[in-house]
Amino acid sequence: MLCMRPNALEPILSINRSTLRTGSRRIHETVQELLQFLKSTSFTRALVVGLAVTIPIVAGLLLGVLDIGLALGFGAFWSSPSDISGSFKHKKYGILISAALAMVVAFIGGHLHYETWLSLPILGVLSFSIAYLSVYGFRATLISFSGLLALILSFALDPGDLEIHQYALLIGVGGLWYLLLAKIWYRVNAKAEIEEFLSQTYALTADLLETRGKLVGQQVDREKLQSKLLNLQSALTENHETLRELLILSRKPSGWTNYQNKRLLIFVQLIDMLETAIANSGDHDRMDALLRSHPRYIKAFQGLFFEMSRHLRRISEAASGKRMLPNNDELQQYLEIDQVKRSLRAEDLAHDEYFLLRNLIEYQEKQFDKLKKIKLLLGEADTLKVEPIDHKYAQRFITTQNLDPRLLVRNFGLRSSIFRHSMRLSVTVMVGYALGLLFPFQNPYWILLTIIVIMRPSYGLTKRRAKDRMLGTLIGGSIATAAVFLIGDPNVYAALSIASLVISVSMLQKNFRAASIFITLAVVFLYAIIEPDILTGIKFRIIDTLVGAALAYAAMRWLLPTWEFVEINGSVGKSVKANQYFFRKITEFYTKKGDLPTAYNIARKEAFLATSNLNLAFQRMAQEPKSKQRNIDIVYELVILNHAFLASLASLSIYIQHYTTTEASEQFRSTTDKIDQNLDRAIHCLKQNNFDLTNRPSPNESPFEQQQLVFKHLELSDLASKDQGTIRDLQEAHLVWEQMQWLYSISGKMLKLAASVKGGR
Repeated sequence: MLCMRPNALEPILSINRSTLRTGSRRIHETVQELLQFLKSTSFTRALVVGLAVTIPIVAGLLLGVLDIGLALGFGAFWSSPSDISGSFKHKKYGILISAALAMVVAFIGGHLHYETWLSLPILGVLSFSIAYLSVYGFRATLISFSGLLALILSFALDPGDLEIHQYALLIGVGGLWYLLLAKIWYRVNAKAEIEEFLSQTYALTADLLETRGKLVGQQVDREKLQSKLLNLQSALTENHETLRELLILSRKPSGWTNYQNKRLLIFVQLIDMLETAIANSGDHDRMDALLRSHPRYIKAFQGLFFEMSRHLRRISEAASGKRMLPNNDELQQYLEIDQVKRSLRAEDLAHDEYFLLRNLIEYQEKQFDKLKKIKLLLGEADTLKVEPIDHKYAQRFITTQNLDPRLLVRNFGLRSSIFRHSMRLSVTVMVGYALGLLFPFQNPYWILLTIIVIMRPSYGLTKRRAKDRMLGTLIGGSIATAAVFLIGDPNVYAALSIASLVISVSMLQKNFRAASIFITLAVVFLYAIIEPDILTGIKFRIIDTLVGAALAYAAMRWLLPTWEFVEINGSVGKSVKANQYFFRKITEFYTKKGDLPTAYNIARKEAFLATSNLNLAFQRMAQEPKSKQRNIDIVYELVILNHAFLASLASLSIYIQHYTTTEASEQFRSTTDKIDQNLDRAIHCLKQNNFDLTNRPSPNESPFEQQQLVFKHLELSDLASKDQGTIRDLQEAHLVWEQMQWLYSISGKMLKLAASVKGGR
């Protein structure tokens, strides 16, 4: 018998150990994700919805007044969509308006039992009117969804022994019942939403820092990383908007608590970390050239980014648990910022290389300081006292929704995407209802429900939701069919229906396909209690969903379609204008000095928000048919240039905020005027779609020639012999003029591209 040598087993054992480690890690990650989901506010909010719906129905069954219980349950369910992340004040108003709208619509819908020729136009007018409320923003869109649900289900629900006015009134009472439960839960766990969004922001900021670290040095997939950076910036900006509302509008009449003040200060650090991470992320060519000459710095800079990213992830996992927070000493020992800084020797580097590396190191020092402050505020939550933040000052950063009734008039026309969406939805609903009556569909209202759930103003989102809805329904129908054959107990069906409803509501905003699976399960299990022939119900559920999804997609594609290329010039123009305003505030502060004005930080916020919105608009454009992606290469370049412009502004902003600067020169003022002029002309060009570029400055008019001579002379001198004050002044001059030159170059490119992009329908 041959014996296998021990060394021959090592590769096999190594593979097995590696497989076990990978499997163990995946199991651990899955368990952590499940626990995180169960602790999330989405899941707890869904539990509140489940209780609000089931308690009245169960009570109605026990007391022999099922009609009343059903009306209360449906009223609670129809009022719940507007209960989304944000201040409880806004949630409360959203729930109340949803309840009132559902009550009115249920009353009107209860009388819609006319001939088909009369019911169809009434259905269309009501659908349009309710959907048109979306002009007032995202929460209004969810309120209109509540109204549409009430309208569609008014065709299916029988009030039983109740009069229509009694049924409608109970719908409103059901909304108040849901508001009561939401208020109780908010009182019990008021901090949960704040902590969850802070945790998400830590994790997103960690991803952003890691991506910035990967961009250090030459990268084959730089464009992919740059795109990821833009997406992360958009996600962070969206999270910041929600956190602002949660932290600033949650103030009690007696003032903010120490907890709220600390979380607001943490939020300020996270905003600054975003700005610092974006700074200097534009001109990669110069950075690549520098690191090719001095490769020893690549590992050092990447280490700074990666380790801070790792610590932020640990903070995210720890949430508010002080014991799990990473130790500052561990981070300090790894980063060794001072050692990296001391390794910079002026005699070994050209002046521009020396100042570039010095600035980058100092920016990382700022990130490190902000990270330490976050951990200090979290670690000493019970004892550390902080200065209260002025409420009036903080409220200036809240983005308020325009509720002017004239907004309805201004959007009433085909130029408005919401108007076109409302028209498209109302026509599709009428067609779906007519088909449901003409052909032998068991429940025509399922077609209408599918339409209102899937259809959105944008093509890409509607297409994706249609696909997810169809796949989710097919998967859910298959699972339900198998479950029905295995289970015959109506009580089990009821429990499974409630559980599926809770899970579907919790996933609705994050994973529409999974939500569709559980919605189908909830409906089928509920149907199994009422109707013995469950297989027929499943069959028609699938058919109705497929018909509704097909109608929604066809309408989005060919009925008053809204294509992003029509609006993209406006999105680019808004981003350029916001960057221009931030640029003006930076130059104003650099010129006048003094205390940092509130308008400065507001301008920074608006610039980041506008850049994020532009990125989202481009993503919507990229999801549309190729024939509708007009000027997409030019638009992509404009998106990248806008981001590079903002990155350069962030570099300037951070420096002038943290260091004493010298007096602004006339040359500086002249250059800012030229950059501002380029931006003005680019904005005008995007509005007019034609512009005369013959008056652009010629290369001989470059405002940087004199400054280049200064630095050329400096390069010949001995920089190492200069005192620290002189080096600091030279560092300021280098950074300011480098960024001004970069901004001037970008603004010129943006003007040229803006002149070449074409708009129109």
